[in-house]
Amino acid sequence: MVVSASAADVALGLGGFVERYTAAWNGCDTDAMAQLITEDIVWTDPALPEPARGIPAVQEFMRTSFRAFPDLRFGEPDPPALAVAGDVVLWAWYMEGTHRGAIDPPGFAPTGRTMRVDGVDHWTMRDGRIALYRAFYDMNDVARQLGIAPAAGSRAERGIVALQRLQARLMR
Repeated sequence: MVVSASAADVALGLGGFVERYTAAWNGCDTDAMAQLITEDIVWTDPALPEPARGIPAVQEFMRTSFRAFPDLRFGEPDPPALAVAGDVVLWAWYMEGTHRGAIDPPGFAPTGRTMRVDGVDHWTMRDGRIALYRAFYDMNDVARQLGIAPAAGSRAERGIVALQRLQARLMR
């Protein structure tokens, strides 16, 4: 007899997985992360110019993230949000940290400013591990919080918009 687990039962089982995942990030524990993802992981994040492929690439992304944000921390909103549909898991989170090292690429110098952003991960699971990872968060909000992009409505933003319009006109 085959018994199908309810979504609630699956979500309860994933609670421990989420705790291990969060602990791996918060401790920059790349070995722990390797246990949570498949060898052929495809990791897509707004901070990456192209997806990271394979465990070593994800581990390097973690190390790079901690060089830029040594106090980087992930947590769950209150109340936590976890959705499960088959092999797909959606997990809501927030991240926060202080920009103390270069963001490379593209090479932004540290600003000493803090950021806090909400996001959602989309995981496709295989054999109890993440095989396909996609993060969704507002990278423009991060850039504004860190002083890399100008504040909305500011004179600097209006100047950038004017330059973009000029560039678009010259390209025509």
